[in-house]
Amino acid sequence: MRGDDRQQSGMFSYLSPEARVPQDHPLRAIRSMVDAALVELSPRLEGLYARVGRPSIAPEKLLRALLLQVLYTVRSERLLMEELDYNLLFRWFVGLSMDDAVWDPTVFTKNRERLLAGEIAQAFFEQVLAQGRERGLLSDEHFTVDGTLIEAWAGVKSFKKKSGAGSPPPDDPGNPTVNFHGQKRSNKTHASTTDPDSRLYRKGHSREAKLCYLGHLLMENRHGLVQDSWVTQATGFAEREAALTLVGSLGGAARVTVGADKGFDTRDFVHNLRQMNATPHVAQHTTGRRSAIDGRTTRHAGYAESQRKRKRIEEVFGWLKTVGLMRKTRHRGVARVGWMFTFAAAAYNLVRMRTLLADTG
Repeated sequence: MRGDDRQQSGMFSYLSPEARVPQDHPLRAIRSMVDAALVELSPRLEGLYARVGRPSIAPEKLLRALLLQVLYTVRSERLLMEELDYNLLFRWFVGLSMDDAVWDPTVFTKNRERLLAGEIAQAFFEQVLAQGRERGLLSDEHFTVDGTLIEAWAGVKSFKKKSGAGSPPPDDPGNPTVNFHGQKRSNKTHASTTDPDSRLYRKGHSREAKLCYLGHLLMENRHGLVQDSWVTQATGFAEREAALTLVGSLGGAARVTVGADKGFDTRDFVHNLRQMNATPHVAQHTTGRRSAIDGRTTRHAGYAESQRKRKRIEEVFGWLKTVGLMRKTRHRGVARVGWMFTFAAAAYNLVRMRTLLADTG
């Protein structure tokens, strides 16, 4: 018998969002880890707000909403607020009841700026990482470093001479016609008027140059969790310099191994790693130039294992770009892009840890 297509204008429900979310839903395990991290961050969050005045958005709810934006690839704050308005799963994760009003996107964005000033992304990342360490998921001996391009929120038409002289008035102020043919452009003489911190850069020969940043990761090799992250301006030496800084954050008290691709196979980089009490498990150059890695390193079985494990860092970059909104950033400036990159790395760790803990029972 065919059912009736009844239209109901109102709804009364005796079930809470908590009851509507399945017990085996992936967000439940992530929510428990997020809540544990936010409890530890509470004193630090308290210091960001005045003692008197009108209450703002609770920072815990703000951070949970930002996590949903990364986990579900929500492209804008306006769309995120729309999802929060009718999505019961999102309301449950953030901590909103059925009748709570959703925030204005502009108010939400301004409140996020307070967290940016307080470096909360790094603190949240460290709390998530501490949970992985407590559960024995992290290696303290074997690591991998690498970098990737993050396309800036700026077009090549905004890349203009720093002096600004000699430019004719545009034919269309909104989208002017620009001909770069025959012009020599470099970061020394030109800068983006949209995002001055971005740099024109290309990853390799015969590739398109783009306005971008470089995102760097230090990954532990046991389960592929992100150990540390950093965003810098895009330069030819930024990857190796950032890698040394990330390895230096380990302290150097105990000997570690550091895997990397052929781009890191230089004499200076390998020498600096050894000075930091780190064994360089860098992929060897086989053509074009002499490798800085010799048989003293490659003869050990651990070198081959590091070469196999280091490829996992590409999986992290792939997730950050396809899911975590890091292929083309929606923010401008090194500080904001770095904040979101670190926060997205924390989200990746949460997803990875949930999977690992589910597999172990």
